[in-house]
Amino acid sequence: MEYVKLYSELLTAEIDGLLTCNEIERLIEKPKFLHQGDLAFPCFQLAKTMRKPPAEIAKGLSSRLQSQVDGSFNRFEPVGGYINAFLNKQNVAKELLNEIRQKKNHYGDLNLGESQTITIDLSSPNIAKPFSMGHLRSTVIGNSLSLIYEKCGYRTVKINHLGDWGTQFGKLITAYKLWGTEEKVKAEPIQELLALYIKFHQAAESQPQLEQEGRDWFRRLENGDAEALELWKWFKDESLKEFKKIYDLMGIEFDSYAGEAFYNDKMEPIVKMLREKGVLEDSDGAQVVKLDESEAPCLIKKSDGATLYATRDLAAAKYRFEEYSFVKSLYVVGNEQTLHFKQIKAVLAKMDFPWANGITHVPFGMMLKDGKKMSTRKGKVVLLENVLQDSIQLAEKNIEDKNPSLANKKDIAVMVGTGAVVFHDLKNFRMNDIEFSLEEMLKVEGETGPYVQYTNARAQSLVRKGAFADGDGEVNLAADSEWPVITELQVFPDTIKRAIEKNDPSLIAKYVLNLSQAFNKYYGEVKILEDDAEKDARLQLVHSVSIVLEEGLRLLGLKAPNEM
Repeated sequence: MEYVKLYSELLTAEIDGLLTCNEIERLIEKPKFLHQGDLAFPCFQLAKTMRKPPAEIAKGLSSRLQSQVDGSFNRFEPVGGYINAFLNKQNVAKELLNEIRQKKNHYGDLNLGESQTITIDLSSPNIAKPFSMGHLRSTVIGNSLSLIYEKCGYRTVKINHLGDWGTQFGKLITAYKLWGTEEKVKAEPIQELLALYIKFHQAAESQPQLEQEGRDWFRRLENGDAEALELWKWFKDESLKEFKKIYDLMGIEFDSYAGEAFYNDKMEPIVKMLREKGVLEDSDGAQVVKLDESEAPCLIKKSDGATLYATRDLAAAKYRFEEYSFVKSLYVVGNEQTLHFKQIKAVLAKMDFPWANGITHVPFGMMLKDGKKMSTRKGKVVLLENVLQDSIQLAEKNIEDKNPSLANKKDIAVMVGTGAVVFHDLKNFRMNDIEFSLEEMLKVEGETGPYVQYTNARAQSLVRKGAFADGDGEVNLAADSEWPVITELQVFPDTIKRAIEKNDPSLIAKYVLNLSQAFNKYYGEVKILEDDAEKDARLQLVHSVSIVLEEGLRLLGLKAPNEM
C-alpha cells in the first residue's frame, strides 16, 4: 500500500483544488522522530493562497481529516504548520507482511523499464596490467546498477570495454623482446607483464630511444604484423584468464568483452559520416567537431591521422545502439572523464542520432592511496585480488574463532570476505573519493557488509529455532515494538526507485544498514521466540526482514549466508 499517495489523495479532497495530488505528494515529508507520526504535510504553500497562518490551516484540515479516519490512518494532529498523520500500525503491519509473504524476493520490483534495454559500460581494465583497486569502483557500481535496473523491469547488457589497444602494447612488446621470457609470463602473466611495463618506463628515462621502439612496434601491430599480433593476442588471452578469476570470485558476469580493438574497423565510417554531415573541421591539421562556444572542440583525428578515444567511443555508441536498441546507455567511468562524455553526447546529437539523449555518464570519485591516485606506471598500485584474498582469510579466521563447527566454512568466508570489500565501496556516495584502507575495509562490525550479512544470518537462525512455517494465516501484531522495523520495510520499494533515479547504489547500502540496525534493536528488546499469541506474527516479521535483507544485498552484488 502506498500510504504517501493515500494521504495526498485525502488532502486533495479537502483543499478545493489549490494543489494537485502530485504536488501534495511531493511536499509530504517523513517526520524526524517516530513519536511525531509517520507522514507530515507542510501547510506553508497553502498559506500563500488561503491567506491564513499555516498553523491555523493545519488545525482546520486535521480536524476535517480526523472525521474520515479509515483503516489505514489512526489520527491526524496539527503540529505548528504541519499536519502529522499517524498510520494504523496493526493494519499496516498486516498488509505489509502479507505483501512480502506473497511477493518474497520480488517485493520492491518495479516495472519502470517495460523490458526495454539498457547497456552498461563498466569495469574495463587494461590488458596486460593488474586488476587494481582503482578498477573496483567501476566494476561494483556498474554491476549493482545492472541488478537494480533489472529489478525495475529493464533488460541490461553489461559490456566490459577492455583496454586492449594503444601505444602501451608497442612498449610492452618492446619490453618483452628485450627482457621477457615465455616461461615467466605463463607462470604469472599479470605480475610479469606489469614488471616488464614498469621496467620499460624506468629504462626509457635514461634510454629515450625505447619510446621510439615502442611506437614502431605499435605501428607494426596496427599494420597487422604477424609477430606483433601474436604477442598482443597472447598478452590479452593470459590477462583475461586472470581477470576472470577475480570476476568469478566476486560473482560478476558480462554479456560482452568487446574492447577497444573491436572498434578498429568501425571508426573510419564515423569520420566519413561526420564529414558528410558537415560538422568535421580542420584545426591546425587535426580534425575536430566544434561544440558550443563555452566548450572545447571534440578532437576526432590528430594531425598525423591517428584516431582518439572520442572516435572510438562514437563508433562504440553507434554499434551498441544498432546491436542492442538501447533506451539508455550508461558509462560507469571516473568523474575525470566528465568532459569527454559531455563531448561524445554533443557530437552524437550533431550527427542527428535521436538516441543520443540516452547516453548517460555515471561518474564516481577515485580510490586513493595516501591521498593520491593509484598509478600502474609508477608501480604504486594495490592489487584487487590480494585485497580480496586478505579479506577472505580474515573472514575465515573470524569464523574459526567464533563458530568453528560451521558447515561450508570456506564458501561462507568467500561470501563474507568479498562482500566486505564490495560493500565498503558501495556504501559511499559514488562521487566521493575513497581512501584505500585495508583495515577499515575488513572490519566486521559497524557499517559493513559482514554486519548486514550477520544480521540476516541471525534472522534466519530465529526462523529455524522458532520452527516457523510460512503459511497463509492472519498476521495479528500489536506492532508497537515492531513499528521501527515495519517502517523500514515499508520504504524498500521507494529506496529502489530513488537509487535508479540517481544511479546511486549507496542508497541501497544505507537502506540495508538502517534495516539491520532497526532489527538488531528489536532483537535486543523483544523476546521474539516467547511462546504466546503473537509468536508466529513476530516470526513472520523476522522472516520478512531476512527476505528484504537478502534482496538488498543481492542488488549490491553480495551473497547472504544462512549461518555465520
